[in-house]
Amino acid sequence: MKMKYFFRDQAARTFLSFCIIAALLTTTACDDDDDEGTPPQNIVTLASDNSNLSTLVSALTKYPDLVSTLSGTGSFTVFAPTNTAFQNVLTAIGQSSIDDIPEDVLKTILQYHVVASEVKSTQLTDGPVETVQGEDITVSVGSGVKLNGSVNVTQADVDASNGVVHVVDAVLVPPSIVPIVGTIVAPAYFNKNFTTLIAAVKAASPTVLQTLLNSSTKTLFAPTNAAFAAAGIAALPAADVLNTVLTYHVLSGEVFADDITSGSSSATTVQGSKIYLSKGTQGLFINGTTQVTTADIEGSNGVVHVIDRTLLPPTKTIATIVSDYANAANNKQFTKLLAAVARTSGQGANDLLAAISNPGDLTVFAPTDAAFDALLVALGVSSIDDIPLSTLIAVLKHHVLAARRFSSDLSTGSLATLNGNVGVDLSLNPPTVTGSSGGGNVAKLQVTLLNIHATNGVIHVVDRVLLPE
Repeated sequence: MKMKYFFRDQAARTFLSFCIIAALLTTTACDDDDDEGTPPQNIVTLASDNSNLSTLVSALTKYPDLVSTLSGTGSFTVFAPTNTAFQNVLTAIGQSSIDDIPEDVLKTILQYHVVASEVKSTQLTDGPVETVQGEDITVSVGSGVKLNGSVNVTQADVDASNGVVHVVDAVLVPPSIVPIVGTIVAPAYFNKNFTTLIAAVKAASPTVLQTLLNSSTKTLFAPTNAAFAAAGIAALPAADVLNTVLTYHVLSGEVFADDITSGSSSATTVQGSKIYLSKGTQGLFINGTTQVTTADIEGSNGVVHVIDRTLLPPTKTIATIVSDYANAANNKQFTKLLAAVARTSGQGANDLLAAISNPGDLTVFAPTDAAFDALLVALGVSSIDDIPLSTLIAVLKHHVLAARRFSSDLSTGSLATLNGNVGVDLSLNPPTVTGSSGGGNVAKLQVTLLNIHATNGVIHVVDRVLLPE
C-alpha cells in the first residue's frame, strides 16, 4: 500500500525508471527540468570544426599559450573573423599570407579579438569593451551589432564550454595599429622580412615614426633584415644614430623608379645629406652599392622602394678616409697615396690635399701601397719624395674626376680626369681602368673596395698607378 501511495500514477513511475537507467548509463544526475547541459566543445575546438574559420585557427596555433588559454577553463568572448575577413585584411596590408606577418604583430591582433569574460550579444551595449590585448573595441548596437564602426557580427552567441564566439566579417585592428595601415610604413610593419627596420623605428625618437606617418608625401627606401646585416649592422645603435640613419632613407615628395633617368642624379634626404641614384642595365642603385629590389610600392602618403643594403650617410671626407686607412692598426693601406697627396699641399690649384679635404663632388681612383711600390721600381726611385713634384701632381690628377661616379654609374668608355682621359672597361672581370699613356698601364678595380662613400665624393681602389701621356 505504501508503494502504491508513493507512485501515485504511471507517469511518475515511468519517469523514475528512466532516471535510474540514465544514471547507470551516464552517471549523470537526472531531474525533470529541461537542462540542455554544458556545450561539449571549447573555443579552439569549436573554431577548428568550422571550415570558415580555418585561417583564424591557423593563426592561433602559432601561439601555444593562446591555444592553451582558449582551450582551458575560464570564460572568454572571441570575435572570430572569417577566412574572407582575413583575406581582405591581407590585401589591405599588402601581404599574401598570415605567415608573412611578424609574429608579435599577429599576436597583438589576435589578442585584440578576445575579451576576458563571457559577453552574449544581448549583454553588449553601446560603448567600449576592453580586450586582453589592452585596447578597447567600440560597440554600437542597433539593428545588429557593429564593432569599431564598420565590423559586423554576422553570427552571434555560438556557445562553447569556456565562453562564447561571435563570428565577424572583418578583422579588428587595434587603434594603435590603425594609423599604420595603408601608409608607407605598412609594407614593412606587416612583413617579417623588415622586423629590424621596425625595431629601429621604435627605438628611435618618436619623431621618426611621426615623419613616416604624416600626410605629406614622401619616398621611403626600406631595408630588409638582410640589408642591415649586409651593411654590418649587427645590433641597433643609440637613438640619435638611428634618427640619422633612418631619416637618411626618406625623401620629401614621391620619387618613382620611372622618375629616375639613365645615369646618376642626387636627392636630398630628410636627414639633410644627399643620396645618389644611378639607373643602368643592372637596375636602380643608391650610392653605388645599394640596389632597389622592389620598386614603387604605393601607400596613402607616398611610395616605398625595398633595398638590399642599409644606407649609411657619409661622415668623413676623402682625405680623412685615406688618412684612416693609412694609420690603421692593422692592414695599413694608402700610406704612399697619403704621402703623395701631402706633397701637393700649398700648390694652389694643384693642391690635391685641399681638394680632397674640402666640400665638393669628386671621384678618386685610389692606388694601393703595392701599386705605388711598383711605380717606384719602374721610376728607379726609392720613395715618393724622390718623384719630381710636377710629375707627381700630373699623375695624381690623372686619378681624380670632377664629379661623383659610383660604380653603378660607370660605363665602358672614356672618362675625363683632372689631367686627361682614362678608359673604363666594364666587360672584364674585374673591370679595368687604363691610363692615357696606354700600353700596359691597366689597373684593375678592386671589387670589394668600390664606392667608399665620403662627404665630398667617392673612392674606388685600383691595383696600379694610372699614368698620363
